[in-house]
Amino acid sequence: MTRRFQTIAAVIIAGLGATAPGAAAQTPAAPAATAPAAAAQPGAPAATDPVPQGGYSYDPAGRRDPFVSLVRRGNDNAKNETGVRPTGIGGITVEELTLRGTMKSREGYVALVQGPDLKTYMVKSGDRLYDGAIRSITNNAMVLMQEVNDPLSLDKQREVRKVLRQAEEVK
Repeated sequence: MTRRFQTIAAVIIAGLGATAPGAAAQTPAAPAATAPAAAAQPGAPAATDPVPQGGYSYDPAGRRDPFVSLVRRGNDNAKNETGVRPTGIGGITVEELTLRGTMKSREGYVALVQGPDLKTYMVKSGDRLYDGAIRSITNNAMVLMQEVNDPLSLDKQREVRKVLRQAEEVK
């Protein structure tokens, strides 16, 4: 048993000898000596400065941007790169649209709609809105297909009906 104890003690001492304070003193300290010399040069950036002088810019390098929302990703077809809505009928949402009148043309019905900017636009079936499209227009109503932006919803589109005269529609 004493021989076994001596072998274990020798292994422990050998392991402690590699991490002894004397062993650390024998390592060269050349990298630490060159860092202050580089920082002492005028006009050179400091070695410990984590932010470059010109500011910070994110380089994705093929990865997704962690600051972009995952919920809204892929549904921003009508948005341009700056995140601003387009002008005209393409920048109006289904909820902001008000039906003001309908007219019969050779191709079918055309609707007069009003946006939140109080401008009147002429639209036909198939025109795109900011979050949907016009499905059909009749003599007193307009049917729109709105894109649902809810990740928990099973339905990705819903049908919205805008009527010209509310009182007649209720009867």
